Amino acid sequence: MNISGASMKKHIAYVCADAGIPVFGTKGASIHVQSVVRAALKAGHRVTLFATRFDGHVPPGLENVACVHLPEIPQGDPTKRAHAALEARDHIAERLDAHAPYDMVYERYSLWSDVGMRWARKHGIPGILEVNAPLIEEQRTHRQLVLEDEAHAVAQSAFSQASALLAVSPGVADYLHTWPGTKGRVHVVANGVDPSPSADSAELRAARHADISNETPIVIGFLGTLKPWHGLPLLVEAFARLHRRFPQTRLLVVGDGPGRTDMESSLTALGLLQHCRFTGAVQAHEVPGLLAQMDIATAPYPAQDNFYFSPLKIYEYLAAELPVVTTRVGHLATVVLQDVDGLLVPPGDPDAFADALATLVQDPALRLSMGRRGRQRIVAEHSWDAVIARILAMADAAMPDSPVI
Repeated sequence: MNISGASMKKHIAYVCADAGIPVFGTKGASIHVQSVVRAALKAGHRVTLFATRFDGHVPPGLENVACVHLPEIPQGDPTKRAHAALEARDHIAERLDAHAPYDMVYERYSLWSDVGMRWARKHGIPGILEVNAPLIEEQRTHRQLVLEDEAHAVAQSAFSQASALLAVSPGVADYLHTWPGTKGRVHVVANGVDPSPSADSAELRAARHADISNETPIVIGFLGTLKPWHGLPLLVEAFARLHRRFPQTRLLVVGDGPGRTDMESSLTALGLLQHCRFTGAVQAHEVPGLLAQMDIATAPYPAQDNFYFSPLKIYEYLAAELPVVTTRVGHLATVVLQDVDGLLVPPGDPDAFADALATLVQDPALRLSMGRRGRQRIVAEHSWDAVIARILAMADAAMPDSPVI
């Protein structure tokens, strides 16, 4: 199929074979899938979405997406699940066949699927592989890695068959460069943000603080899944130190996950739970209103040798005109600019984190100016419209070699 230029309207096959991602759900990965698809539709392209899990109702803006269910992966034994996912690949290829032709295939890399990239290469169209994490290492560290040889074989196949590899962060790009044959095909495209709902957050916050006084609660916020790699113990310790100095501070935690129980237990032991609110999992359309209730946003990542996250939460914070306190880990100093739109502190240092929060608690004007600068920068550089434009340009520039039969 001929691809003549970036302005050509395309039929995009989006493949997400990861059974852990409900593409219409509330997880960060779910929001990422929705955002890329929504931006492609907004640009006038046609998208057929192939996913193992959908869950929930069709999110706003995705009503015109053709949805194709991939084979269900049974719950239970990890080895049986892995075998089922590997065996599903032929069925996924058949479903791609059934809805062809396409102008490109865009696949979110998952542990057991190379189908999208093999299909694209076989049919002579661009295949873009989005890589969000070193999944094999992540599975080994945080879950249970089974069939390791098969996982390596799938990754090597997917990485080598792709016309281009999209890394969401410099850390992911470094990881991809350790694999044979990836040189010259890796492109860093960070996560994006939809600036429209974020503007609503800023307006709601301004209205809330129209009559601010010394007694007005100052809300410290966290948005995201409550997982070990998000540094939640540091947030609890820093908030405890901050609250002793500024009793009017409150903690708002938006999201859910396995770390919630420990977090609530720690706050209870510190006598602080009554000053905190946990929303649980929320839908994407609820996030702007909750960000509007925050005054300072946090991303307390722990120290990591190979930090690879492209933190969606930080982009959303900045677009909502929130000053951000985060840790100086990996490339975060290029995401949050010190003294411009946020403050960075050493990882694992609750005193430094609390001091940074205190600086912003005491200075409403600084919070306001940082928030405005952050939104200006993030909207200019990191809208989902800009992300999809880069993806489509990659597809146009990365026509595959001759088909592999």
